Amino acid sequence: MAYETAGHVFSLTHDNPTVENCTVSHEVMPNAVCFSLAKGTSISAESYPVATLQFALAGASTLSYPDEPRKELHVGTGEAVVKSADKAIGVTADADAIYAEITIGENASIGDGINADEVFSLVDLVPYEDGKIVNRDIAGSKSTKFVIMSFDEGCALSEHAAPAEALIFALDGQGVIGYEGSSYPIKAGENFRFAKNGLHSVKADGKFKMALLLSFE
Repeated sequence: MAYETAGHVFSLTHDNPTVENCTVSHEVMPNAVCFSLAKGTSISAESYPVATLQFALAGASTLSYPDEPRKELHVGTGEAVVKSADKAIGVTADADAIYAEITIGENASIGDGINADEVFSLVDLVPYEDGKIVNRDIAGSKSTKFVIMSFDEGCALSEHAAPAEALIFALDGQGVIGYEGSSYPIKAGENFRFAKNGLHSVKADGKFKMALLLSFE
């Protein structure tokens, strides 16, 4: 699949369709797994020693907390939840559901204004500002960083490299990814992967919002 190597535009949603009556998982890159749950299927409650972030790429699911019987979270397309460490949480697909689960890591920090185990809309976390790029940290640790960025029309990040593997989730509008000398148009719902130390740039084609996962492992 395209996302197994860097330098391609692809769609996690398209590449990980649901299978009737089944749940399917596939590691996308270090600290990121894509799950596909057919309607009515579920993953029984389990806990992890580190915080994770669940980002709904398509469909809808319900998170259940067996130690808090009255607590349920309904997560729809474009929404996300930072799931607390050491807390048992189950997932049930209310419709065919595809989501990315990102391992934040030990001693995770959560951005200001974001609460663990509460649903939020990623695209709404940052505004567009005239002539500017806006950046907001969502969650991070020594091993992982997850951020949201907005680019006003024509704004760009010049070519640079990062000491981490990276995965882009295009959230709104469209942009152009420069990678190792080639240009790749990308639009909402698509993804792009950078290799560690890969030379890349990002430019808005109109207005553009994206989420960026950095994995330092």
